Amino acid sequence: MNKPRLLIVGASGFLGQHIAREAASCFDVFAADLTAPPGERGIAMDVTLSASVDEGFARSAPDAVVLLAAVSDIDDCERRPKIAEAVNVRGAAHVSESCSRSGTRLVCMSSAAVFDGKQHGYREADPPTPASVYGVTKARAEKLILQTLPSALIVRLALVLGFAASSGTNAMLNKFAAKLRAGEPVSFPDFEYRNPIDAGTLSRFLLELLSAEEVSGVLHVGATESISRYDLAVRLACEMGYGAHLVRRQTQPVPGRAPRGLDHFLLTDRLRAVCRTPVPSCGEVIEKAIHESTQGN
Repeated sequence: MNKPRLLIVGASGFLGQHIAREAASCFDVFAADLTAPPGERGIAMDVTLSASVDEGFARSAPDAVVLLAAVSDIDDCERRPKIAEAVNVRGAAHVSESCSRSGTRLVCMSSAAVFDGKQHGYREADPPTPASVYGVTKARAEKLILQTLPSALIVRLALVLGFAASSGTNAMLNKFAAKLRAGEPVSFPDFEYRNPIDAGTLSRFLLELLSAEEVSGVLHVGATESISRYDLAVRLACEMGYGAHLVRRQTQPVPGRAPRGLDHFLLTDRLRAVCRTPVPSCGEVIEKAIHESTQGN
């Protein structure tokens, strides 16, 4: 029997690479990005243009779509709000409209940045309180998607960890490991808390959710507990065998940067209720992010 078709929009990033690899056993995977990924199933798609999105759908005829395409650099969004609006909001609208017309299952990645981080622990039903341009665009995208396609699933993430198979992605671990290997000190804030998830476990959650068509709306994915970015960096450095001596403690926000939430702890009660994959601890996330990823180092 033919496999169902999965279209990953924004497939060239490190998370797209992980999802494509995990999904290959059960889906016929098509990879779309602004520049077509290599291979016969690579598709050039500009989500800001509805015609480009429609053309990609016509070529791939997907049964399911994972939407990753976004301007995710928070500072870049602050500098270029019109670009952030075009990609994060209008792009998401174009993809959801194509899914609605074709009856296609849509899972879209969103962010804990829809919250201002002023409380400890956020549930899916908590109203968005974004503090940055990035957070505003993601909150607006969520609303537009669910208005257009109530069956869609919005997956919010606080922080995703993993190595990318190739350079030029937004994978934090590749950059972090390169600096440690070169003996360069790296600073991380001790006042920002997140509950991270590793790319491999996230990919397994997504595969479950793609087939669980009865699950819709917003869903939080992350570890069972939160950790400061500084403590996370220390533990990652030690797990990679570099030690903690190059990890510096940042105690104040950097002037001129976009505002970031202090406490983005996404509560995962709903995730436990709808998925068989166990929700990992921070320690398990760190171990899997280092040892299950393609390091390319």
